[in-house]
Amino acid sequence: MPRGPDQISACLAEPSAAPNGGPVKAELIRRARAEGFDAVGVTAPDGIGRAGEKLAAFLAEGMHGDMGWLKLHADRRRHPKALWPQVRSIIMLGMNYGPEIDPLDLLAERSRGAISAYARGRDYHGVIKGKLKTLGGWLHRETGADVKVFVDTAPVMEKPLAEAAGIGWQGKHTNLVSRDLGSWLFLGTIFSAAELPPDAAEADHCGSCRACLDICPTDAFPAPYRLDARRCISYLTIEHKGHIPREFRNPMGNRIYGCDDCLAVCPWNKFAAAASEAKFAGRAITEGAPLSELLALDDAAFRAAFSGSPIKRTGRDRFIRNALIAAGNSGDTALMPQVERLMTDDSPLVRAMAVWAAGELLGAEAFDELRGAHLPSETDEAVRAEWHRESQAA
Repeated sequence: MPRGPDQISACLAEPSAAPNGGPVKAELIRRARAEGFDAVGVTAPDGIGRAGEKLAAFLAEGMHGDMGWLKLHADRRRHPKALWPQVRSIIMLGMNYGPEIDPLDLLAERSRGAISAYARGRDYHGVIKGKLKTLGGWLHRETGADVKVFVDTAPVMEKPLAEAAGIGWQGKHTNLVSRDLGSWLFLGTIFSAAELPPDAAEADHCGSCRACLDICPTDAFPAPYRLDARRCISYLTIEHKGHIPREFRNPMGNRIYGCDDCLAVCPWNKFAAAASEAKFAGRAITEGAPLSELLALDDAAFRAAFSGSPIKRTGRDRFIRNALIAAGNSGDTALMPQVERLMTDDSPLVRAMAVWAAGELLGAEAFDELRGAHLPSETDEAVRAEWHRESQAA
């Protein structure tokens, strides 16, 4: 299997039964804790259970939306041995990224952009990958067995494997929940050709609670433990490449990158602490920056502002698309000069949402004046359609 950026193929050594698996595992856990991981567990490749069947049903119903990569590698994702036949043990590791303040507090500040807690600091892929390589390298040297490491970029079903390894359980919001760390966990994975003693799977402790389902602004959960990504604000603001459907724009509020509602409301968060990893701490521009500052970002300024952040991968145009929806929901007419300026942006994604935002902020007469000034020169059909729809709505 070719090496990827998040994998180590340590060697082509024969798999080891690791007769000292107990001591090896104990030392692995000690080293993982020293690297900053807050949870460690081991499972066998077949510990994934019925997760593959559930994935197939999810894909068959089209709930993955634009995330074609889920379907492209579904066969390898459904079983670890399909990804790497030599794997005999899977080590799952969790790192706490708990925010210092309740992410829901920012939703009331409508003229500021709310960014998901996971994206307020450095990109977790880079932070965790180095630590996994250190652990994987030690495990290879200790056992002589090949290892591979993954950080959310390969077809690995991290959450079902983490549940099988005893780190937590998949809650009704489909994310992992820990009795010790709540809903704030980044996951990393080490595949090993060595056989290590597995841990017992974690039981489901959600009980009758529906808090995560009931708080969802867009009703993205058709049933407990099922997510329709096409309705999820995290998907819409991060993964979705096109125009965000109108039915979701008002419910988005000021959420411009991701959505923490279902995570933040989980009662198990009462046991969570703020992240100890300094690189996960938020920066000024991600801690509720004014929409006026965010709307001013051109491509170069966007790249500079979000260097080293997962937000950078989404790109400036989609980010400004999201910020314009927040502007439209803000009720802040002081943002109109920036909104109007973006009606002539190079990106149709941006121009269309500038039209929508103006329709939300202005009365019919003022909007019609803008329409008369900008519609005649507009060539993109989707943007023209926004002008006509907003004119009728106004």
